[in-house]
Amino acid sequence: MVSEKALISKITWRLMPFLGLLYLIAYIDRQNVSFAKLQMVGALGLSEYAYGLGASLFFIGYFLFEVPSNLFLERFGASRWFARILVSWGAVTIALAFTQNATMFYILRFLLGVCEAGFFPGVLYLLTLWFPRDYRGRMVGLFMIFSALANAVGAPLGGALLDLDGFLGYQGWEWVFLATGVPAVIAGFVTWFYLSDTPAKANFLSDEEKAWLQTRLDQENIGMDHNADNGFKALANPRVLLMSVCYIGFPLAAYGLSYWLPTIVKGFGVSNTMNGLINIIPWIAVAIALYTVPAVADRKENKTPYIVIPAFIGAVSLVMSAVLTDQVLQFVFLCIAAAGIFAGQPVFWSLPSRFLKGAGAAAGLAAINSVGNLGGFVAQNVVPLIRDQTESTIAPMFFLAACLAIAGVLVMVIGRLMARTAAETARS
Repeated sequence: MVSEKALISKITWRLMPFLGLLYLIAYIDRQNVSFAKLQMVGALGLSEYAYGLGASLFFIGYFLFEVPSNLFLERFGASRWFARILVSWGAVTIALAFTQNATMFYILRFLLGVCEAGFFPGVLYLLTLWFPRDYRGRMVGLFMIFSALANAVGAPLGGALLDLDGFLGYQGWEWVFLATGVPAVIAGFVTWFYLSDTPAKANFLSDEEKAWLQTRLDQENIGMDHNADNGFKALANPRVLLMSVCYIGFPLAAYGLSYWLPTIVKGFGVSNTMNGLINIIPWIAVAIALYTVPAVADRKENKTPYIVIPAFIGAVSLVMSAVLTDQVLQFVFLCIAAAGIFAGQPVFWSLPSRFLKGAGAAAGLAAINSVGNLGGFVAQNVVPLIRDQTESTIAPMFFLAACLAIAGVLVMVIGRLMARTAAETARS
C-alpha cells in the first residue's frame, strides 16, 4: 500500500532542493547585471539607458527561443536538455567578463537569453510529471523560494565581488561575471547524471509507487480537452493567450524592482558591501510569502484571491515607496512590494496544468513565460528612461505599480473564464 504523504515527501526531497539550487544559480546569473552596472557603466562609457537596453536584450533572446526549447525538453528529457542549458549560459556569463564595448555587451546579453530559454518553464513542466495537482502550487512556491535566496545571497556576493576591484588584474564588475558563470557550467554536468526525466525512469521509486503516481495523474487529466496535449494548438488557446498577457505585469514589476534596488540603496550613502547586505532584507520577506501563500492556496478551490490580493498589495506598496520621503519607510514599503509581487506567482503557475498536459503543457507554459518575461525587457528600458527623465530613482515605482495592478485585474478575468469553462465541461 502506497502512502501518498510518504511518496510526495520522497519526491520532494529528491527533486526540489536540486531544482532549487539550479534556479538559485540561474537567478544570481540574472541579478549579476544589476551589480555589475555600478562599475561597468563607467568602465565602458555607457549611459544608464544604453546599459539598460543591453541588459534587456536578454529577454528578446529568451522570448524567441522559449517555446522551441521547452518542446525540445519534452522530446529529449530534462536531464540532457537542462545540462545543455546550464553549460551554455554559464559559458556566456563568463564571456561577459571580457566585454570590450557596447556592441559586445549587447550580443552576449542576447545570447544569454537564448541559452537560458526554457529553464524556468521546463521546471514547471517537469513538476506536472511528478506531482498531483493539489501539490503543484506549493512545489512552485518552494522552487521560487530559491529565487529569494538567490537575491539574498547574490546581493552581498555582488557587493563583495565589486570590492575585489583590481584583484589578480580584473576589475570588480569582471569578477561579478566570472564568479557567477562557473557554477552554472559545473551544475550542468551534475544535472546530466542526477536528474531523472520522468517517474517511470526514476531508480529511487518502487514499481508500486510509480504505478500509483501514474494512475493519480491520469485520473486528474480525465475530462481535459482533446487538444490539451497538442503543443502547437496550446499556443492558440485563449486561456494561454490571456495568461501570457496577464503575466507581463509580474516580471515587469519584479525585474524593475530588483534592477533598481541596489541603486536606490546606494542613494542611502552606504558601501558596496553594505548595499548588498541591506538588499537581503526584501528577499527574506519574499521567501516567507512564497512559502505561506501557495500553501494556503493549495487547500482552496478558488485560487484567484491568492494571486490578486498579493498583486494589489504590491502595487499599493510601490506607490507608497514613491510618495514617502523618509528613506526607511521607502525601503519598508519596497520590502512589502517585493513580497506582494512574488507571493501569488506560484499559484498563478498552478493554473495552466488544469487544462494542459504533455506537449501542450510544455508549449503553453513556455509561451506564457516567454511573453510575460518581455516585461523584463520593458522594465529594463522604461525604468532607466523614467529615471533619466525625472532624475529620480523612485519615480519609476509609479509605472511598476500600474502594471502590477493591471495584471491583478486580468487575473480576475482569467479566474472567471476558467470557472465558466469548468462549469460548461461539467454540464456536458
